[in-house]
Amino acid sequence: MTTRPSLLLISFSPLRSDARILKQIGLLRDDYEVTTLGYGAAPDGAAAHIEVPASEDFQDLNGRLITLHLYRRAYWNLSAVRWARTRLPIGTFDVILANEMEAVPLALSLRPRGGVHADLHEYTPKLKEEFPEWDRRIRPFWEWVARRYVTKAQSWTTVSPAIVDTYEEKFGFRPELVTNAAPLSDFTPGPVHQPIRIVHSGACLRNRRLEILLDAMERTSADVSLDFYLTPNDPAFLAELRERAARMTNVTVHDPLPYAELIRTLNAYDVGVHVLPPTNFNNAAALPNKLFEYAQARLGVIVGPSPEMARYVRELGFGAVTEGFTAEHLSAVVDALTPERVLAWKQAAHENAVSLSAQSQLPVWGHAIRRLAAAAEGKR
Repeated sequence: MTTRPSLLLISFSPLRSDARILKQIGLLRDDYEVTTLGYGAAPDGAAAHIEVPASEDFQDLNGRLITLHLYRRAYWNLSAVRWARTRLPIGTFDVILANEMEAVPLALSLRPRGGVHADLHEYTPKLKEEFPEWDRRIRPFWEWVARRYVTKAQSWTTVSPAIVDTYEEKFGFRPELVTNAAPLSDFTPGPVHQPIRIVHSGACLRNRRLEILLDAMERTSADVSLDFYLTPNDPAFLAELRERAARMTNVTVHDPLPYAELIRTLNAYDVGVHVLPPTNFNNAAALPNKLFEYAQARLGVIVGPSPEMARYVRELGFGAVTEGFTAEHLSAVVDALTPERVLAWKQAAHENAVSLSAQSQLPVWGHAIRRLAAAAEGKR
């Protein structure tokens, strides 16, 4: 009897609501015995699950150790890493898929027979570079992690071409590209509403400057509405947005949706919007889930002049790119909306739905994991 290769998937995130993780599990569940480690209950498709307690933080860096440049001790003293290290067997798994830089040293220490694949969702060393103290003290730590550990993985992927290039330039390894594309849906473009229904879904983070969308809705003379579906990443900021939206007649802030319901809900709108000021490198290089989710919902899109997003929108013609990142730039595009223009965008999203879907991206992960599983086969 042939047993499936064993695969450990590590992600210090709530797995059941992490879209990228769910795509990985959906891809691998039939060919591998998948064990997951992360926060929250077991995700569908996992053969076994190790739940990290919410009390065990993966970001609680010891400031004294960072100041003394004792980076090795600082990493292994992260609460979640320390907790996981005592509960995971060494040399047991064939392959480990480590999500994000913080999971890679842990994965390597477990000595999987075939090796480690690192899926780097962002460029971690510049994650919060807009804060000078973080950039001065924490960036060098993550650069050390990248040089000391991430370079020793057997393969890598990341989410946008700009981040691919930066990892190669700074650390000498070149990840393959796997965008945050959403699974292919079978929706069709709906008729354009009156007022035109605009939507924004995603994380409520202050550095995304979501207040710009509210400013634009106050400025516009167009017959439009804006709905938010936001996860409470920053509860204080979310409360500010809710309070302000409550005083406006054309903006509504909703609770977040389960990922399984998101695209179906978005399909009832006309235009998805994401104007993301380049407050840090990762924002500037972003090619986020929501761009692809809007396309799978068969919406037109409005994005700011972020290079990676703008390239997709211009090449495929399923939306508009604002001239800048201000409310004035966004309201100028909103003022020019017509039902005919929006319908053309929605049709273009429909025509390009396959190329904008996860189905065009998942083979990259599949090939990488198969190579590692093959390397493990002779070592069992």
